[in-house]
Amino acid sequence: MVFCLNILFLTLVNIRSLDEKTNIYADLCRELAARENNVDIICPDESAVKDIVAENDGNCSLIKIATGKIQKTSFIKKGLMTLTVGYKFKNAIKKICADKRYDLIVYSTPPITLVPAIRFIKKRDGARSYLLLKDIFPQNAVDIGLMSKTGIKSILYEYFRREEKKLYRISDNIGCMSPANVTYLLSHNPYIAKEKVHINPNSIEIIPAEDDEKTRNEMREKYSIPRDTTALIYGGNLGKPQGIDFITECIDVIGNNKNCVLYICGSGTERGKLKDYLDSAGFENVVLINGLERSEYEKFVKAFDIGLIFLDRRFTIPNFPSRILSYMQAGIPVIACTDKNTDLRKAIEEGNFGKWCESKDPSDFADCLNAMLNSDLKAMGENGRKYLCENYDVKKSADLILDSFDSEE
Repeated sequence: MVFCLNILFLTLVNIRSLDEKTNIYADLCRELAARENNVDIICPDESAVKDIVAENDGNCSLIKIATGKIQKTSFIKKGLMTLTVGYKFKNAIKKICADKRYDLIVYSTPPITLVPAIRFIKKRDGARSYLLLKDIFPQNAVDIGLMSKTGIKSILYEYFRREEKKLYRISDNIGCMSPANVTYLLSHNPYIAKEKVHINPNSIEIIPAEDDEKTRNEMREKYSIPRDTTALIYGGNLGKPQGIDFITECIDVIGNNKNCVLYICGSGTERGKLKDYLDSAGFENVVLINGLERSEYEKFVKAFDIGLIFLDRRFTIPNFPSRILSYMQAGIPVIACTDKNTDLRKAIEEGNFGKWCESKDPSDFADCLNAMLNSDLKAMGENGRKYLCENYDVKKSADLILDSFDSEE
């Protein structure tokens, strides 16, 4: 295995600190740096007015660039920012990283428009390139009605589809989240060489379970979570991909079950719609709170008995949401309501750490909830943590990236 590489990591996720735990990218970069590689991370800071080196810790640096608002904004604003972000990253590299030379450049989707930055480094430094495919765009936008392949709206789709193909072609290796992702990618892009595609799932640093019961009790008291009820949590984005209309139908199921309480923790473009619904419904056992700082959220999750996953049923692409990892880390089982194309269901059933249903009929969600309420939730949660350790340890993801570089030498 190769060591002592100079690695450039590009992401649109705002990494607040190099020490940020259970952020899939911060965890990965720390692991790569721990193996004596030099890692520079470039990520956005939506409130920044200029590009800066925000943090430097030995052989790992965090570079923040001023991008304007990217996340949790309107589709049009996000689209416009996506068009320019590749050039903003390129300019930041030329300005801040002018005296550095990289062996490997690692990047994730979204976005698909990082090609200018990637091409610049490959040409300047002869670097290898590795794509972590976390998002298949623009097809996901088509699936939920944000884009169209026909009519005047198809112009936008065709542009982004060309950018997507450029990204795949310029990537020397592509790590997909799951087997279904690999199958989808190759079947819809037959020009991609099969040998450069493999599975590299969402992964995090495994944190030892210590004083979980103490943290659980502290968080229940802090956030007024009743001790004598089964507590459910949905933590994550509240946008169109989550299918807010179906979420509200599931809220009805929970709201009418006095043995349960639901906390929804997050933000996004559809949060206002959800808040309006909750205000009108008046459920006393459903609570909507703002998103928490990640360190606080990871403790908060431990207060709950069941974690919820929601994805719009219209998706044809096989999503594998990373938020499930926080639930597994906390040792709580899950109920996942998604489209039929994701292989999330297979993982949950294989690991026996929850229930799955299509996000179509709320009665199916009710069946899942009732089944969970009559199960040994603690045992299922322990199964989830075991499955996490066996399949989604960041050490394995780092191995795959470094091995792919080594195989090209």
